[in-house]
Amino acid sequence: MPYVNIKVTREGVTKEQKAELIKGTTDLLVRVLGKDPKTTFVLIDEVDMDNWGIMGMPTTDYRKLGSGD
Repeated sequence: MPYVNIKVTREGVTKEQKAELIKGTTDLLVRVLGKDPKTTFVLIDEVDMDNWGIMGMPTTDYRKLGSGD
């Protein structure tokens, strides 16, 4: 029973994009590990950029440096 947790910054990921991530992740587990899609769970967490850090600072501050995407 695979459980995959995808975390992305909250920046307007669409319903369609989330559906594609869920399907693609499930398909990958089926193809590579032979897992049953009926028991494969994918959870997408959207995290506020102030709650996501990189290089010792919140993502919002990091991106102000022009170093982030």
